[in-house]
Amino acid sequence: MATDHPTGALLAGVRIIESSLLGPGGVGMHLADLGADVIKVENPGGDYVRRMAFPIIDGISLLHWHLNRGKRSIVLDLKTAEGVATYLDLVRHADAVIEGMRPGALERRGLGYDRLREVNPKIVFCTHSGYGMTGPYKDMPSHGIAYDAWAGVARPSYDAEGFPTIPSYTPIGITAGPLYAALGICAAIIRARASGAGCRFEVAQSDAAAAFNWNGIEGNKAYERPEDEVTGNDGDGKGPRRPVGDDSMKESVRYQYYHSRDGLILFMASEREFWKNFCEGIERQDLFAANPGARYADHARGNVALRRELAQIFATRTTAEWIAFGQRVNTPICPVNTVKTVPADPQFLARMPMRPYREAGTDLMPSPIKPIGEALPVPHIAAREPGRDSEAVLREVLGYDPARIEALRRSGALG
Repeated sequence: MATDHPTGALLAGVRIIESSLLGPGGVGMHLADLGADVIKVENPGGDYVRRMAFPIIDGISLLHWHLNRGKRSIVLDLKTAEGVATYLDLVRHADAVIEGMRPGALERRGLGYDRLREVNPKIVFCTHSGYGMTGPYKDMPSHGIAYDAWAGVARPSYDAEGFPTIPSYTPIGITAGPLYAALGICAAIIRARASGAGCRFEVAQSDAAAAFNWNGIEGNKAYERPEDEVTGNDGDGKGPRRPVGDDSMKESVRYQYYHSRDGLILFMASEREFWKNFCEGIERQDLFAANPGARYADHARGNVALRRELAQIFATRTTAEWIAFGQRVNTPICPVNTVKTVPADPQFLARMPMRPYREAGTDLMPSPIKPIGEALPVPHIAAREPGRDSEAVLREVLGYDPARIEALRRSGALG
């Protein structure tokens, strides 16, 4: 087991063996960010994530620089008996194994859960895949956007000719899935250390996408019940039933985007208190008197005259001025950024300063987990080449001497 406990390393003393390809590498990334010793076992030739997606930075994809930061890389040819034996030795010294590829990939190499727990009864085995281990889609090939399209997250746009097109959106399944898997691993390790018994579990990226889309899925499912049992949520929860998601906020007025003098802001005065504070702050008590609204959840839907009035008001000040105003009078207003402008936002600069490319291979954001009074360890740069840390891992973790390492190399087990 790893024993160094640097300040802020919340998972110091935890060792993870990761066998992953592409996006599922995010599971180990989250654990490495928190200080776990994550050893990524790569096949000869390495994870082709280095050549996938764009941009390509110094010949290596952003996807690799991001997902495999903080990990050590060792190459083992699991088609050789020596490679399998070395993998089992790593498992003896580990808390968890991540199978981040199609379910059963390790089983086919003689490294299934039952074999692993023979050498380490406390091992936690997490399989992280696209559609999971069960269901009619379990063997279907796919890419990350498939899970979001399936879960109703990546709803199509339409071009001028009426063709459906993939929209601009933030991927959910490939992002949320690793978070759920990392959470499950932490919980399972806690139990294993207390009970002496490991476990096996799985997380599908499609399931994670659906779980993040809970409001739309569960909300519309609720509307299948009778109208006298399930109402809408306008005006203190007594309004008419209306769709959840899919442009459900399109007609909102007091909860809406508006142009400022130099950009866009989001106005969120759906509570009467906030709306009253806003009207008094701009010295327009007449607006409140004419449109007091309900105490909670009142978006003044469909009030076109009020929307036009607010549009004129918000256009008179800059975004920064409206942010300062909202804080002063206690009304929720926030800037609307793009992926290009958010790194310059003062809140981003204060909390998420990017690690420069000279230190990380490319400019990368830090983990959003922030220990108070401490700092998370800075993850070392992702391995440019597969097997960068092979000798160090074999020597430091397994105690192999130079002669044994050389014998492994001659056998072809190290690729």
